[in-house]
Amino acid sequence: MTKTLEQLRGQIDQLNLEILELLNKRGEIAKEIGELKGTQGVKRFDPVRERESLNHILANHNGPFEASTVQHIFKEIFKASLELQEDDHRKALLVSRKKKSDDTVVDVNGTKVGDGNLQFVMGPCAVESYEQVKQVGLALKEQGITLMRGGAFKPRTSPYDFQGLGVEGLQILRKVGDELGLQIISEIVSPQDIETALEYVDVIQIGARNMQNFELLKAAGSVDKPILLKRGLAATIEEFINAAEYIMSRGNGNIILCERGIRTYERATRNTLDISAVPILKQETHLPVVVDVTHSTGRKDLLLPCAKAAIAIGADAVMAEVHPDPAVALSDSAQQMNIPEFHDFMAELKGAAVKLS
Repeated sequence: MTKTLEQLRGQIDQLNLEILELLNKRGEIAKEIGELKGTQGVKRFDPVRERESLNHILANHNGPFEASTVQHIFKEIFKASLELQEDDHRKALLVSRKKKSDDTVVDVNGTKVGDGNLQFVMGPCAVESYEQVKQVGLALKEQGITLMRGGAFKPRTSPYDFQGLGVEGLQILRKVGDELGLQIISEIVSPQDIETALEYVDVIQIGARNMQNFELLKAAGSVDKPILLKRGLAATIEEFINAAEYIMSRGNGNIILCERGIRTYERATRNTLDISAVPILKQETHLPVVVDVTHSTGRKDLLLPCAKAAIAIGADAVMAEVHPDPAVALSDSAQQMNIPEFHDFMAELKGAAVKLS
């Protein structure tokens, strides 16, 4: 007796439900395997095991589908199962929004980053002298800014470029900070310098070149001091988040993420500002996010529009560099604002922030 179209479709519908039930059962087992691999420190993706499974399936295949079609279908199932295992791994991350739904607010001696109020982090690229830092500090104070950045240790591309004043630079920053009531942010490049930095800085910055310096991340996670973590020059967002996890896994949850541009093929700017990283990081983590418009663009003419974009897309703070006389700066002279330019920048930016609020 010939079956009707409706009967055949009914059979297909029933088989679809049976396949769905089996897929879900397979998925649950795959998650268990992922958890077991996690406890054993085994990589979740095993290409040898995948090839063995495909060979076993194809050896038992005798249906109407081409072998290549069956292989494609099962490779997609394997891929989906691996994603289930990785999702479970991400759920366990301490920095994950799934782990903590409320926003983390980092309190830097009364200045709060991540509480819904826009903050600014400004200062010279490199500390050169007490007079230079004091001039910039006074300009910041005039604008009501309390977070001052400045480089004492300067990891540079060339070993012959200015490497910073080191501890002397930290001492200058601390002196100006105490005199003007500013909170100091400065980069530390070596784990052994962390303890020294505690005496001078209010926020330890880990720069782009050290984002995956895991010993430095662990050392930073072991102290009771806020950390500003910059995204690496070519780091994926997943790698960036895991770098923050290194810090938080050691007990320090006061982490500020900083998008500072990534290296692409584009040469019109120093780096390419990944503005989409801001909402992604805000969705995936509970940590506050800063946008560094100076290093992401390397161009003074682009600082203002990029800062406006950062504010519009939800950044918790904007970072930029200021120098009394950029033409004679010992590092990155072309990208730093002078003090009049800084005041104009802030006036425009504060107006834009009011319109966007």
